[in-house]
Amino acid sequence: MSHQVFRDQLARLLVSPNAHISMRDALKDFPSDLRGRAVAGLPHTAWQLLEHIRICQWDVLEYSRNADHVSPEWPDGYWPDSVEPPDEIAWDQSVETVIAEMEELAATALDETIDALEGFAWAPEHNLMREIAIIAKHNSYHLGQLMMIRKADGH
Repeated sequence: MSHQVFRDQLARLLVSPNAHISMRDALKDFPSDLRGRAVAGLPHTAWQLLEHIRICQWDVLEYSRNADHVSPEWPDGYWPDSVEPPDEIAWDQSVETVIAEMEELAATALDETIDALEGFAWAPEHNLMREIAIIAKHNSYHLGQLMMIRKADGH
């Protein structure tokens, strides 16, 4: 497999729908009445999941490019304090940030000046491929939960 094919596939892990809905499509027009409402049988609200995705993705992105990055405290630092967004603007900003940072990670995967398999200088056992795979898996898992919230409420 060529390096470019590998890079393309790595980027697609983040932004392409592949076997499921894309993050962009899942969050587009997410019903405002569901954003902060608990759905029976599900542990988190859509807002909690969206913010958790945003915080985790930001953490991995910063870790991947900044040796001095300090991660939030586990686990509380990775979840929002509230079950609902303070307002519609907060929801929209979180969605925009999730999409922008996911696209930034995908662009980084495509950057031929970066060796996706080379360990980071500050953590030689970790590399860009590993971090992108973590985010792709993590986002996919919580994307499924977001879709369950929509389906449980009939949206």
